[in-house]
Amino acid sequence: MLVEGLVSTIIPVYNRPALLRQAVDSVLVQSYRPIEVIIVDDGSTDATPEMARSLAAAHPAEVRCLRIANGGPGVAREAGRRDAKGAFIQHLDSDDLLQPHKFELQVSGLRQHPECAVAYGKTRFYRFGEQACDKPWKRTGDQITTMFPSFLKERWWDTSTPLYRREITDRAGPWTSLRQEEDWEYDCRIASQGIMLYNCRQFVSDTRAYGSRQLSSQAPVMLADRSKAHELILDHARKAGISCETHEMQHFARELFLLSRQCGAAGLDKESERLFHLARGASLSRKRAGLDFRIYEIAARAIGWSRMGQLAQYLDGFRG
Repeated sequence: MLVEGLVSTIIPVYNRPALLRQAVDSVLVQSYRPIEVIIVDDGSTDATPEMARSLAAAHPAEVRCLRIANGGPGVAREAGRRDAKGAFIQHLDSDDLLQPHKFELQVSGLRQHPECAVAYGKTRFYRFGEQACDKPWKRTGDQITTMFPSFLKERWWDTSTPLYRREITDRAGPWTSLRQEEDWEYDCRIASQGIMLYNCRQFVSDTRAYGSRQLSSQAPVMLADRSKAHELILDHARKAGISCETHEMQHFARELFLLSRQCGAAGLDKESERLFHLARGASLSRKRAGLDFRIYEIAARAIGWSRMGQLAQYLDGFRG
C-alpha cells in the first residue's frame, strides 16, 4: 500500500559492509520524514548480510533488508521497487552518499511544482581519499527542463541525483536484468514519458569512486548488455518522438556505430550487425546512403562482422 509523503530509498549492495553503513547513515540523517530504507543484498559472500541485518535491527521503523540471489544492480533495484511503499523513490548505490537536506529540498520542489515528475540537484564526484569540492558532476549544475533529448548524449546525472514520483516509476515498469547501462536505459524509459524536471539548485549527493568500481565494459558479456541497452534507449527516444535531425540523435547514432565495431571486434557478430543497422537508421538520410555505411556493410558481409570490427579498431589505433 502506498504511503503518502513517504520517501523510499532502495540500496542494492554486494560485498560492501562498511560502505553500506555509510550509505544508510546518509539516509537516516535526512532532515525530512517519513522515510524508509530498503537494503537489497545481492547475494553477498562476506559480512554484508550481517551488516544489513544489524542496521535493520538498530532502526526497525525505517530500515529493512531483503536478500536475493546475485543478479546485478537492476535485479536488486527491481526487488526493492516491488517492496517500496513510498510516494517518492530514491535509488542509492552502496558506495555513494546523500546530502542531509536532499529529501526536504526535492520533495518540497515536487509538491510546489506538480507539473514536474522528477527532481534533481547538484552531485559531487571524488575518489576515496580525496577532498570533496563543491563542483557539480557532469551536467547536474545545469538548468535542464526535460530528460530527452539530452539523455541521448549521456546520462548526465548519477543514480543518487534524482528523486522520482512513484507514479512515474510505476509507469516505467520493472528494471531489466542488464548489468551494464541498466540505469541509463531505465532513465530513458522515464524520459520517454515526456516528464518535466524540477532543479533544486543545491548539492544533494556525492558519487564516490575507488579502484575498479565496475567490471570492464569491453568484456564480451558486458558489450552484449551495452548493445541491448543501446537498442532499448533508441526505442525509448523514438517513442518520445526525438527526430533524427537533432544533434543529440546524431551523437547517439555515432555511438551506435562505434559500439557496433566494438561488438564485432569482441566476436559478437549478431550484436555488431544489429547495431550497425540501428546506427544507419538513426542517421540523417544523406548519411544513411553515404559511402561510410555502404563500404562498411559490403566489407562486413564479405569478411564477417567480427573481422570487420577488428579491422576497424586496428585502423583507428593506427590513425591515433
